Amino acid sequence: MSPNLIPPDRDRLGRADRPLTIRADGVEVAGVHGQTLATVLLAAGRTHWRTARNGGGRGVFCGIGVCFDCVATVNGVPDVRLCRRPARDGDTVTSQSRAGGSER
Repeated sequence: MSPNLIPPDRDRLGRADRPLTIRADGVEVAGVHGQTLATVLLAAGRTHWRTARNGGGRGVFCGIGVCFDCVATVNGVPDVRLCRRPARDGDTVTSQSRAGGSER
């Protein structure tokens, strides 16, 4: 997967990708409509956005919404599974932490 969009005039498949931008922990990240939030973050090189109680980083594990490793806060709503949530232009994603036994 590449974070780079193919210019429409060079796309042999004729896709009409519509770019979008989300903000992840204060940093703008580019994506394409149809991607999940996890996919946008992975394409940008982010591998984790949650910290477990033991301090380990968590991101996508199963990719189908079963394991809850990819949860983060989206637009102020905590515990959203990013592998299941379609990215929308302007979404704000904030990493969560349960390190030290905190709730989030």
